[in-house]
Amino acid sequence: MSSTTKTVNMGLVMGLAIGAALGGLLFGYDTAVINGAVESIKHNFVDPRIDLSELERNSLAGQATGIALLGCVFGSIFAGPIATWLGRRVGMLIAAFLFFASSVLSGYPELGLAPIGGMGVDALNPFMVYRFLGGVAIGMASLISPMYIAEIAPPKQRGLLVTFQQLAIVGGMLLVAIVNLQIQRLGGGDETWLHATGWRWMLASCAIPAALFFLAALMMPDTPRWYVLKGKEEKARKLLNELNDADTANATYTEIKDSTTAHSGKLLSFGIGVLVVGVMLSIFQQFVGINAVLYYSNLMFKNIGAGTDSAFLQTVIVMATNVAFTLVATFTVDSWGRKPLLILGAIMMALAMAAMGFMFQSKMEGTMLLAAAIFYIAGFALSWGPVVWVMLSEMFPNSIKGAAMSIAVAAQWISNYVVTWSFLVIDGDSGLNATFNHGFAYYLYAGFSVLAALFVWKFVPETKGKTLEAIEGFWKKS
Repeated sequence: MSSTTKTVNMGLVMGLAIGAALGGLLFGYDTAVINGAVESIKHNFVDPRIDLSELERNSLAGQATGIALLGCVFGSIFAGPIATWLGRRVGMLIAAFLFFASSVLSGYPELGLAPIGGMGVDALNPFMVYRFLGGVAIGMASLISPMYIAEIAPPKQRGLLVTFQQLAIVGGMLLVAIVNLQIQRLGGGDETWLHATGWRWMLASCAIPAALFFLAALMMPDTPRWYVLKGKEEKARKLLNELNDADTANATYTEIKDSTTAHSGKLLSFGIGVLVVGVMLSIFQQFVGINAVLYYSNLMFKNIGAGTDSAFLQTVIVMATNVAFTLVATFTVDSWGRKPLLILGAIMMALAMAAMGFMFQSKMEGTMLLAAAIFYIAGFALSWGPVVWVMLSEMFPNSIKGAAMSIAVAAQWISNYVVTWSFLVIDGDSGLNATFNHGFAYYLYAGFSVLAALFVWKFVPETKGKTLEAIEGFWKKS
């Protein structure tokens, strides 16, 4: 279908892709907002519990910080069936509503229970419930938004358009880093004000982009593939004709129809290989340690001597690097290919993490650590950040896409939680710090980056430029 690039209605496709990618912006915003609030949460809800041991204290802080990620697991599990039964659009609407409600309630967990600030450490329980619900929304958006984009995108531009999702994710992370910095400065750098009020504003601010996502999803159609799956052929044909010329629309409709009826839809009808590759890509995307940087960069820079304002500012620099190199991926994923980018990024991350571990262990000054963190983020942003989402959205056959993506994305969020929780435990371990001075975790992530490169080289196929239906042929051969 080489004519697709000339006949597709790119204006409409781009508009729909941007609307769906707002789910990615919320994904990035809501997961990274905790970076600015993590010390306040620890100060308000963990430190006053004097009866806790060092391990229990670090573990509880990790749970409070990472509870949203457990919600992400459930959200991604339920998102597949919701996207299949109710549609991609309805799934996005549900996610947007949950984003809005959880943002306000996470910032003010005492609402309806007690005066604001009047519950003390007991506010941790409702806080964790509301953050969990926010995680459900993130999990749903992380699956449904790229699925939606992949299903309305032409093959030649699919990699570029699905990277809109990752660009929106990192854009959300940069946006919230700037918002957190400005909120912190509203209190004049006073940590007392930050612990009392600033962290609440940070968490509640997510309600604004959540409302925008809801309005966008309300005005969007569902995808042609979902319409065909539900027997709504006329709606599918109508939308395909709006997206393409008549010949391309007819050819695409035939491919979709054939692919959705040729197989039973049983999860293993294409063999176990496609599922294993998807799950392992998801696990490695997290085990390379990205969230030790994205969620704990403020703590990381403070560990090496930075002040509060400097730590927030350096976090903005890291997030800006994330955006810049995700843009590089946007323009290279369809030309360089998925596999070369993944291998290159894994090598860059391994080198950067090993250097960061050495810097902590050697107690080097902060400028070099910032440079290593920027190099690490550059490696992740041009490869494992966007490319894994591209592959997950395109590699699973239509008839098993919802169920297979649910499993792969759930594995990703479980891995995300493991890294987020365990980082505070590892970083706060006095025995490890006596030897490695906060550096041990970074050596660990360097090792996983090497394993990720080897896995891609050996087991991951190249999918650039193929139609979603043609990609199915690889797994049939397998």
